[in-house]
Amino acid sequence: MADALLTVENLTKSFGDKMLFDNISFGINAGQKTALIARNGYGKSTLMNILTGKTLQDSGKVTFRGDVRMAYLPQQPDLLPQQTVRSFVYSAQRPDHEDEWTFEQCIEEILSRLKLDSKLDQPMNQLSGGEQKKVALSRILIDDTNLLLLDEPTNHLDIQMIEWLEDFLSRQKLAILMVTHDRYFLDHVCQDIYEIDNSRLYHYRGNYDYYLRKKSERQYNERVEVEKAKSLYRTELDWMRRMPQARGTKAQARIDAFYELEEKAHTRFDETRPQLTVKTERIGGKILEMYNVTKSFDGRRMVDDFSYVFKKGEKIGIVGPNGVGKSTFLNMLTEQMRPDQGKVIVGQTIQFGFYTQSGMTARPDIRVIDIVKEVAERIELDNGKEMSAHQFLSYFGFEDMTQYNYFGNLSGGERRRLYLLMVLIANPNFLILDEPTNDLDIYTLEILEQFLKDFKGCLVIVSHDRSFMDHIVDHIFVFEGEGKIHDYHSNYTQYLAEKNQQRRSESLQKRDEKPKYERTHSSKPKATYKQQKEYETLTADIDQLNHERAQMEQILTSGEETDVEKLTHASERIGQIIAELDEKELRWLELDDIING
Repeated sequence: MADALLTVENLTKSFGDKMLFDNISFGINAGQKTALIARNGYGKSTLMNILTGKTLQDSGKVTFRGDVRMAYLPQQPDLLPQQTVRSFVYSAQRPDHEDEWTFEQCIEEILSRLKLDSKLDQPMNQLSGGEQKKVALSRILIDDTNLLLLDEPTNHLDIQMIEWLEDFLSRQKLAILMVTHDRYFLDHVCQDIYEIDNSRLYHYRGNYDYYLRKKSERQYNERVEVEKAKSLYRTELDWMRRMPQARGTKAQARIDAFYELEEKAHTRFDETRPQLTVKTERIGGKILEMYNVTKSFDGRRMVDDFSYVFKKGEKIGIVGPNGVGKSTFLNMLTEQMRPDQGKVIVGQTIQFGFYTQSGMTARPDIRVIDIVKEVAERIELDNGKEMSAHQFLSYFGFEDMTQYNYFGNLSGGERRRLYLLMVLIANPNFLILDEPTNDLDIYTLEILEQFLKDFKGCLVIVSHDRSFMDHIVDHIFVFEGEGKIHDYHSNYTQYLAEKNQQRRSESLQKRDEKPKYERTHSSKPKATYKQQKEYETLTADIDQLNHERAQMEQILTSGEETDVEKLTHASERIGQIIAELDEKELRWLELDDIING
C-alpha cells in the first residue's frame, strides 16, 4: 500500500454485543474510485465516521498519507444556521493548478447544475434538508481535495443532477470512497467495491454485476466449507467427550483446533428471501381515467391538457427535474388535489396506497411491531398463505431489536422504511410511490424491486434511481417542463440514449447553420486549450463508437454470421458501446455549448 492515500489496518468496532467489523484492512490509492456497500446497520456510516475521526474504533489503525487533502460528505451535514450559501461555498480553497477564471467557471457550473445559483444569499436555516445536502456537496466538489468520502451523495438529487455528478466525478483525478445504493451511479463512477458482510470486508474489482457473480461464488464456496466443517465437527465433538484427562501437547493442539472448527461449523448465512406478493383487492373494469387535465400554480403550468386511461397491471415510471409537477400529478391521481380544467375519474374498486415524501407520523412511545399490528396482525399473501407482522418486518430488514424499539427512537431512514411497509401491507390495488428508494440499502432495494415486479395491481412510481426504474416499469411519463408530459414506451436508459443523440444532432446542425462571422466573433470567453483538445478527442471517439456500433448491428441483423461466440460478443459489445456513448455524448454536449454555444 505504498501509494495509498488512506491505509486501514486491523480495524475493529462493535456496539454492545453487535460486532460491526472485525480486524478489517484496506487501502485507497491515489485516483482510485471505490464503493462501500453493506446492509443498513452493518457499519457503513460508522466506518466513515471512524475514518474522519468522529467516532473512535475499538482497535486498529487509520493512516493518511502526508499530502492528503480530504473532504467528507455525511448523510446529514452539520452547517452553521446563519451562514449564507455564498459565504460557505466561496470559502472553498482554489486548487493550485487552476487560474482564477477557471475556478470561477467551475463554481458557476456546480452551483447551476445543483440548482443553487438562485439561493446564494439565503442562510442555511432557510434551506430544506435536501438543499443543505446539495450545498455541502457543492463545497467539497469545489474545494482543493484529492480524497473524497461520500455518504449517499445522490440522495435528494434528481436524475439530471445525478447524471451530471456521475460525469463530473468520473473526469476528476480524485480518490473516492463512497456509500451509495444507486447501482448505475456505482457502475459509472467506481472501479472497485468493498463490502462489509458478517463483520468481514470483501474486495471486488469490477462493476455491480461482477460483484453479484463473485459474491454468489464466494457464498457457495463458504457454504461448502461450512458443510465440511459440520461433518468433521461431529467426529471431533465425539473425541472431545471421550478425551482422557491427561493433555499432552498434541492433544492440546487438537483441542484448540476443535474450537476453531466449532466456530466455523456454526457459521450462519443470510438465506435468500423467498419471493412474496401481498394480496391485492380485485380491480374492476374501470381503473383511473384522466381527460384534458390542466393544473397551474402561481401562473406556472404544471400539467397541460393531459389525458390517459390506466390499464390493469401496468407499471409506470415518472421522471423529470425537481419542481416540474410530478408530485402535483400524483396528488391529482388520488383526488387530493383538483385540476383547474379537465377531469379525473377513479374506478369504484380502486384502493390507493400512496407513499409520499412527507413521511408518516405516530406516537413516539409506540413500538414498531405494534404500529404494524394496528393495521394487520397477519398479512395475506397472493398465494393464499399468510405472514405475521413480525415476519413481514424481518423480510424487509427490520431486526428483532428494531421491531421492539419505540417509534420516537427510530432514525429518519428507519421511519421512511416503516412508512413504506405500512403502505404495502394495506392491500392496495393501485400503488403510488413518490421517491421510495431514499435511505434503502442495496439489499433492501433489491427486495422491494422484486416485490414490485410481482405486484398484481397498478403501479406509478417516481424515483431518481434509474436501475430501479429500468427493472420495474413498462413505460415512463417524462415531465419535460411547462406542463408537457411525454409517454415514452421504453425504459429510462433507452430514453436517455435517444435524447442525447437527438441533442447532439441538433447541436451539430445549429453549429453548421451559424454564420462564420458569428462563430468567430463571440464575446463569450473562449474555451481553454485543454477543453478544446478534450472536445476534439470526444468527437473522434463518438464517431468511432457509432461506426463500431453499426458494424455490431450488421453482424446481428444480416443473418450471415452463424458463430455463436461472435454473435454473443456483438450483442454484449453493443451494450458496452451504448453505455460509453451515453457518457461521452453528455460531456461532448457540455463542451460544445462552451466552444460553439
